[in-house]
Amino acid sequence: MDNKPVFYIMGVSGCGKTTVGKMLAKKLGIPFFDGDDFHPVSNIQKMKAGIPLNDADRHGWLLNLNALAKENSKKGVIIACSALKESYRRILDNGIEKEVVWVFLKGSFKTLHKRMENRKGHYMPPSLLKSQLDTLETPKHALIESITKTPETIVKEILDKYHKSHSRE
Repeated sequence: MDNKPVFYIMGVSGCGKTTVGKMLAKKLGIPFFDGDDFHPVSNIQKMKAGIPLNDADRHGWLLNLNALAKENSKKGVIIACSALKESYRRILDNGIEKEVVWVFLKGSFKTLHKRMENRKGHYMPPSLLKSQLDTLETPKHALIESITKTPETIVKEILDKYHKSHSRE
């Protein structure tokens, strides 16, 4: 295999995608990108106003993240992205399916809501958490990590699971 893994760290807002993604990128020595940085201004304004994004709002954003993943697939990359629906994940891994490793950070409403209330400077209000959880389709093929663990433990487990699954190929 010529290409390196493309890790998508996915889950609803407040699950720790950025924290885990940055730590994993540092461990692997590959770039990290936060999908939030690629939203168009219109999406950010909508979320700031407490209005959930719909499929049409997300479509161009998902295509841009897929292009970013493809551009970086030779050296490997980690992208934090909610990837809430299976249809979104098909857009995100289009053309690079064999390289993609999905990591789903899973947590309860209570834990996620508390985290969102405590974070500063993020445009996503806690009031949108329910709409994200309602939209979320649990991935069938992903490394699933509970957000009750420390970020360091989550990263270690991701690497252990990834290496174990790829040592058999």
